[in-house]
Amino acid sequence: MLAKPNRLTRGSDYKATVRRGTRCAGAHTVTYVGTSAETDLPRFGFIVSRQVGSAVTRNTIRRRLKAVCAEALPSVRGGASIVIRALPSAATVDYPTLRADVVRCLERKASV
Repeated sequence: MLAKPNRLTRGSDYKATVRRGTRCAGAHTVTYVGTSAETDLPRFGFIVSRQVGSAVTRNTIRRRLKAVCAEALPSVRGGASIVIRALPSAATVDYPTLRADVVRCLERKASV
């Protein structure tokens, strides 16, 4: 689980990261990586829309994404703001495939 300092909580932070950050598209997710001057900790946010599926499915995908990010936290550079948007295909893939998709983008855009 991600600690409170490692989470994006305001809509303005999400919007700034998506609009000004660099984009990395995977098969099942789109990752946006920006920089934040507010803190030296990496911060994560997740967007899982209704197109992904029912509430149960969306929450499952969100929990999986949080687990992947908590695992990758030590390798992410400080001050990075990261927003991961799940695509509808994320509902049908297993955890290792989703993990590989996210880790590839984090390594390309947000690694130390």
